[in-house]
Amino acid sequence: GIILVAINPYKELPIYGDAIIHAYSGQNMGDMDPHIFAVAEEAYKQMARNNKNQSIIVSGESGAGKTVSARYTMRYFATVSKSSSNAHVEDKVLASNPITEAVGNAKTTRNDNSSRFGKYTEISFDQCYQIIGANMRTYLLEKSRVVFQSENERNYHIFYQLCASAVQPEFKHLKLGMSQENNLL
Repeated sequence: GIILVAINPYKELPIYGDAIIHAYSGQNMGDMDPHIFAVAEEAYKQMARNNKNQSIIVSGESGAGKTVSARYTMRYFATVSKSSSNAHVEDKVLASNPITEAVGNAKTTRNDNSSRFGKYTEISFDQCYQIIGANMRTYLLEKSRVVFQSENERNYHIFYQLCASAVQPEFKHLKLGMSQENNLL
């Protein structure tokens, strides 16, 4: 399949707006510069032309911009399909991220908020190729982190959030204590 190598510039660039989406819409792969929108357009066209499911795999190291790339792809689909759910479909699909990240992110030696889980996002289209829904599945990559962390790394964020909430009345019955890290703060 098609492979696109993208680099996270760690700043906003003016290459993801609606004008760029419309420039890539309907174009053939290779007619324009390599771009996440070119990959999304090819998948969208193949889905419509062959009436078959398509997959886009977004992979990379921590901090590479995988979530942002997935968000741009979803925005592309919402815009070109003229979906009635165009009202920021990527925001709706990713609305579960704060909870998912609390349960699946941890401090590592390379990143204070490193995702230790994988995501599979499925976007559903109707017969007119408009978005009608989405489903996100997650899976933990490091179950061992629950009971052991390497030096200068932490358990999942939710552990520290629960421990910090131990004094709240609704958590009293859980008999939570302070984490060692919370005592140091």
